[in-house]
Amino acid sequence: MRLKTVIPLALALALLCAAAVAHAGTYMTRSEALALAFGEGVEIGTVQLFMTEAELAEVAGESGIRPDSALYTFYVGKDGNRVIGYAAIEAATVRTHPETVLVALHPDGRVRFVEILAFFEPEEYLPSRRWLKQFRERSISGRLRIGDDIHGMTGATLSAQSVTRQVRKTVAILKTYLARAE
Repeated sequence: MRLKTVIPLALALALLCAAAVAHAGTYMTRSEALALAFGEGVEIGTVQLFMTEAELAEVAGESGIRPDSALYTFYVGKDGNRVIGYAAIEAATVRTHPETVLVALHPDGRVRFVEILAFFEPEEYLPSRRWLKQFRERSISGRLRIGDDIHGMTGATLSAQSVTRQVRKTVAILKTYLARAE
């Protein structure tokens, strides 16, 4: 093959590869995510939960995931004195790149919805909204797992596992917080 032919082909291949890598990004800011979780005009505060060693062990037992830190932040939506829900923004590494999810929860700890805020793996591994709907109205249980209540995603197993772990951990931590508040 001639050099004049090889250089344009190599350049085209490099551009194609670069386009494949420029696959991901941030889909929603924290402010937009919290507005989605609680609606407009709702007072949003934060709760800093500093878990004891016993609570960390309880969360690990409930969720199968030991939190990386004893400190955890929940956003709390209030209408006057009434709590209308909680939300957590969770980040994790899927394969080699991060994803960030919003887990919106009812006041009793059930999942309202899950939303992807940022995803830096290739787009084909991004969980679909349809797949994320499986988490709605779920609470922490042994069945909140892929293969039980949650169906896997063909071709995106690591993404599905990552989101499921994030939801399980968040729901278990909120359960710990709610038990402490009683």
